[in-house]
Amino acid sequence: MLGTMDLSEAATKAAGNWKRFDSFVWFRDRELEDADQWSVIYTHNRDSRLLDQSNAHVITKAMESFNEGDDPDVVFESHSHWAVGHVDGFSLRVFDQHGEITPAFKAYHDLAERLDDYPILDESDYSNREYEATLDNIKDAAWRLKNDFDLPEGWEGEVYSWLSDNRSGEVENPDDQGGYPSEEALRAAFEALAFEEDQG
Repeated sequence: MLGTMDLSEAATKAAGNWKRFDSFVWFRDRELEDADQWSVIYTHNRDSRLLDQSNAHVITKAMESFNEGDDPDVVFESHSHWAVGHVDGFSLRVFDQHGEITPAFKAYHDLAERLDDYPILDESDYSNREYEATLDNIKDAAWRLKNDFDLPEGWEGEVYSWLSDNRSGEVENPDDQGGYPSEEALRAAFEALAFEEDQG
């Protein structure tokens, strides 16, 4: 939502947003004299999928420089949640003591505008997460087959490459949790790659 607004409108909307959250208690408001000028921003939760994880990583890196000193404008936080275990993000000072919009909020708003234009903040980071998740899924999906073959080190990457070249649909990422190939496709890959069957 904030990315669809201009900077001034977004700042006004964000400041004190935590007071409008349902069933929410923010204990830091007791520590801050200007709590009404702060916003609580969530980027991901325990069950977030790859895109949210990737964007959260990029946003966190961008906000790190505002988390320095004795009175930082950004404080990273993790809050427990009944449905997803925890939600993570940060609290952010929107207006300074002179009523000016802080550089921290300007930096966050820039990212929010980018997300409004295009859903991926860092294509390379997201692609790497898709790849790593798919490798993990290949290992999981092959739990039975692994007992039938003597697999070389790094076999998951070889299988991924073969499937990408020959059965690309098996490593597509339809649910944003990485590709999850079928056992039949994995067996075809193992045989095509000439992995030796375990004779033991």
